[in-house]
Amino acid sequence: MSDNSKKLSLTTRIVIGMFAGIAVGMLLKVLFPDNLLVEGYLTKGLFFVVGQIFISALQMLVVPLVFVSLVVGTCSLSDPSKLGRLGGKAVGLYLITTAVAISIAIGFGVLVQPGAGIELSTEASYQAQAAPSLAQVIIDLFPKNPFDAFADGNMLQVIVFALLFGIAMALVGKSGDRLKGLFEDFNEVIMKLVIILMNLAPYGVFALMAKLFTETEFETIYSLGKYFLLVLGVLILHGVVTYSVILKSLTGLSPVMFLRKMREVMIFGFSTSSSNATMPITLETVTKRLGVHNSVGSFTVPLGATINMDGTAIMQGVATVFIAQVYLIDLTLADYAMVVLTATLASVGTAGVPGVGLIMLSMVLAQVGLPVEGIALIIGVDRLLDMTRTAVNVTGDAMVSIIVARSEGAFDENVFNNPNADVAERDIADKL
Repeated sequence: MSDNSKKLSLTTRIVIGMFAGIAVGMLLKVLFPDNLLVEGYLTKGLFFVVGQIFISALQMLVVPLVFVSLVVGTCSLSDPSKLGRLGGKAVGLYLITTAVAISIAIGFGVLVQPGAGIELSTEASYQAQAAPSLAQVIIDLFPKNPFDAFADGNMLQVIVFALLFGIAMALVGKSGDRLKGLFEDFNEVIMKLVIILMNLAPYGVFALMAKLFTETEFETIYSLGKYFLLVLGVLILHGVVTYSVILKSLTGLSPVMFLRKMREVMIFGFSTSSSNATMPITLETVTKRLGVHNSVGSFTVPLGATINMDGTAIMQGVATVFIAQVYLIDLTLADYAMVVLTATLASVGTAGVPGVGLIMLSMVLAQVGLPVEGIALIIGVDRLLDMTRTAVNVTGDAMVSIIVARSEGAFDENVFNNPNADVAERDIADKL
């Protein structure tokens, strides 16, 4: 790495990588449309390989990081019953922000009317995947085999097993104390690995963006421009304004400092389109830069990455209004209230299910009598919106973590207010 690049902050390097990837992808799309060499050697070759290696490297850390950090946090609690209080506050806040998100989305959807006067082809179809019942969701929280949960990346089961394991360590006495030291050392090693991977991020982000924008069909975005821009606008509004208001109201902390320290996490979320893949970066930022103690952050961040669906809820709210307008179906105030309720509860009920966003949307549409086939209309632009949704979700995870930690006295305000918090760690990582 050159001396000039070392002078640039990690955030700056990631932003440069992102915009360079977007520019390269768009140029290749315009200059070499349907070129087999570009597609074979770059789009599905170099860009695909580098991007997937980056995503896989992040995902590689998720399960061990969540398990180890949650065990360390749980066994450090002086009062194991505190977990129930933490869980109640975290789940309650996640549900409230989701309800607020979809309410805002519906309000703007009714006001702007993105589907009014639009005639789109509905030859494409969408087959809705069945959502699990509430009883099955509760049963599936407990792993029959924890190693299967680790292998499958089933985060809710990993969280439950880690909590039980940590509680047992706290109760067992000297044996638990000896094991705690081992887990703490393991946690430090994993967090160091996270920092190393963060410094490779500019290259991974470049490859992901270049591949995406080489393959993006801009004609689809143009035909759905009003819907696309509305969802994007509401996502940004919620991520910047709503979260800032909630944070300031409940904690008195500076939203500007919060958003400033969340820049890297938001860029990671935007690039990967996965809250789980971004989780190592989110947890490192929440505990090292935002002042949340590990005993809280190790619980609220993985939980949020699994059940916090604010960005998805916004898409569902606008999409519901859009599809209703395209099919000329009038929804009543009671229908909209049902949409809010269904989407909010489904955010927990479908947590951890592949393709959760579209499953939730199909449930919402069916609940108010709209054709599920309408999902096919918006799939073409969903990939780009999914990136922004993830950035919003990970920001919400961090905000809720701060509020819960502050209410539990597990928050260091000096770290939060220090703009240079964690700089020493990053200086070391830059030299690697």
